[in-house]
Amino acid sequence: MKLRHSNVNSVQETLKECPSPLVLVPTMGALHGGHLALIRAAREMVGPQGTVAVSIFVNPTQFDRPEDLSSYPQPLEEDLALCEKEGVDIVFAPEIGTLYQPDHSVLVTESLLTKHLCGATRPGHFDGVLTIVLKLLNIFQPNFAIFGEKDFQQLALIRRMVRDLDAQTEIIGHPTVREADGLALSSRNRKLTPIHRADAPRIRRALLAAQSIHQTGEQKPQVYLDATRHHLSKDAPEDFRIDYLQLVDSESLQPLAKVTSRATLATACFFGPVRLIDNIQIRD
Repeated sequence: MKLRHSNVNSVQETLKECPSPLVLVPTMGALHGGHLALIRAAREMVGPQGTVAVSIFVNPTQFDRPEDLSSYPQPLEEDLALCEKEGVDIVFAPEIGTLYQPDHSVLVTESLLTKHLCGATRPGHFDGVLTIVLKLLNIFQPNFAIFGEKDFQQLALIRRMVRDLDAQTEIIGHPTVREADGLALSSRNRKLTPIHRADAPRIRRALLAAQSIHQTGEQKPQVYLDATRHHLSKDAPEDFRIDYLQLVDSESLQPLAKVTSRATLATACFFGPVRLIDNIQIRD
């Protein structure tokens, strides 16, 4: 069976020959250990007789900064080799023109869960995310699609889109995969300077410090936010800055007045031009 496909007709014809169940792992390439964990979880879900498909597509409509798109790593041949090594059955790696017509004019927009977190600081970003995910679900019609929980807001939005638009795919979240020092794996990590890479685990340490406050029974969100901000900022590099830091309800993603239900503390931080995100459950 041909591994790589670059057009919709080709991949759909191949899918007709593939056994169910089918699980899709959508990626933007530059595969790392986090992606490989998703692929391995996908294989475990469907077993040796099922089908694991991976999409590799750097989606232009979700980039709010042109320089971020132009500098995004695209080691396609390395990615294909990793997919083959992991036993992936199908890789869909299309060109931009395959998925977006020159005069495309329809995007998927969400109006509630995008009001905060990355949705507030990256206007239009999630329109692009939801649009490309829906296109991929339409193309593959998978039984399952699996996403990492590091992108906490993205996962919540995709689940809401599937619910509200009656898509017939079950969305699976996979726990964040981390380096030994706690830094969440990300394709952007390779863009960090050595100094920034050594310092970046401060994000995880700050979130863990805030999580420990819950053991005291504290219900005031500001206490968690102040503690996290302190740990994030203390002795940080000069070009470090916090993009956002919020404590929200884990399902609605709205800010909390009291920490009495499922709560997630989420942040995005810049090390120079490199933006990293992470989150932690405060109350499960």
